[in-house]
Formats: sequence, structure tokens, C-alpha cells
Amino acid sequence: MLNAVVLLISAAALVAVCMLVLSLSSPRPSNLGVKDGRLAACPPSPNCVSTQAEDRDHWIQPIDADHDQALSVILEIVRRMPRVTIVATTNNYIHAEFRSRLFRFCDDVEFFLDPESNRIHFRSASRLGHSDLGVNRARMEQIREQFLRTVEHFETNFSAQRRERAVAVG
Repeated sequence: MLNAVVLLISAAALVAVCMLVLSLSSPRPSNLGVKDGRLAACPPSPNCVSTQAEDRDHWIQPIDADHDQALSVILEIVRRMPRVTIVATTNNYIHAEFRSRLFRFCDDVEFFLDPESNRIHFRSASRLGHSDLGVNRARMEQIREQFLRTVEHFETNFSAQRRERAVAVG
């Protein structure tokens, strides 16, 4: 019985080490970035969401961004999240890598501010595996909610300041 327990623990430890090594050795995809106003398409696996996906399973709603600091707000939200590395930023694009807590699996997250539609398009995809148990979708919904709360707070405070100035002048 003791040998079976030792064997089971050893096998679990070996699997965990292999998963960690696999996750840390997964190369960054070469198809990331914006090409002709579009982010890369999602693979057929369910571990990706994108505002530019053409199928219902991968599609997620973009963020309306009708002010010039929208991408800066997104960047600040992302920077505050755990286990994230900002890989690249430009005036209209962000690429970040998120790592899972246990096995350090990497998800590539991209944001693209489309000046024509005043929307922030985004894509979040796991580098490895098939299913992500909804992690990518949940993360992007969380970022959207934080963005909307931040913008609402900013607009409320800005409006209050404008009313106070109008009363002071008037």
C-alpha cells in the first residue's frame, strides 16, 4: 500500500514538473499584432476569445472607447492584474502575457484601439492546450467591467468639477 502511494505521488510530481517545463518553453506566437486593422483569428479550440471572431463561440463584445485616454486606462488596469508581463505597447496596441498560478501556462492578450470605430478590439488566447475552462473570457469581461467603472468614475468626477466651476463663476 505504501509503495502505491509513493508511486502515485511520484507520478503526480512528474506530471506537474512536465507541465511546468512545457508551459515555460512555449514560444510566443508569430501571428500576433494588428494586420490590416485586425487581430489574429482564434484557433478552432475553445481557449480563445476575440472581438473580431466571426463565430459565436469565440466572439466577445468590444469596448466602446470614445475618449483619447481609453487605451491608457486599459493599460493601467492590465498592469494591476496578477502574473502579467507587458510585452509591447504603441499608441493603439497593447500585448500582454498572463501566466496561470499553478503551472504558469501563458495566455497572450492583445488590445487594439480602432480609430475608425472608436472601439477597443481585443483577443485573449491560450498558447497551449485545448480548453481554458473559460479563463480567457472571464478575464476579458473583468477588464471590460473595470474599464467601464473607471470611465464612469472619471466622467462623474469631471462633470461634478465642471458644475462646481460654473457655480463659482456664475
